[in-house]
Amino acid sequence: MMKTINDIINWILQSGLLVWLFYFGFTVGKPFIESKIKHAKTAQQKELWTLLQQVSMTVVNSLVGKDMTGQAKFAEAVTQVQAYFENKGLNVDMKQVQSAVQSAYEKSTLTPTVDPTSQKAQSTKPATIPAGQAPAIDPMKGEK
Repeated sequence: MMKTINDIINWILQSGLLVWLFYFGFTVGKPFIESKIKHAKTAQQKELWTLLQQVSMTVVNSLVGKDMTGQAKFAEAVTQVQAYFENKGLNVDMKQVQSAVQSAYEKSTLTPTVDPTSQKAQSTKPATIPAGQAPAIDPMKGEK
């Protein structure tokens, strides 16, 4: 029995079967392991982006009442968010921080929104037309 086991082990070593099995396992296993690593990195990046958005929103909301210009608030928010991540030992690209802060300003219900395409702010006072001078409605033209 022992001689048979030794013969089988010798045959596996001499025939190169062990090398072939190792190579086959490596070629089949490598893509699987790489896909697991890629998935883990993607999940980690998603979590980091979510944290970046949350921190940005918190910083933006904390700066709403400050007596600063919009550009100064933006620069301060970017600085605070970047400092937060540096203190936590997380490396986040400055452009990503700026993008998250800009997104937070746009999503925040506390910051006023201004339509950049409008010429001037719309008056909240209704337009008054003197009595008797309102134009008539022509039913043939339809509404504008």
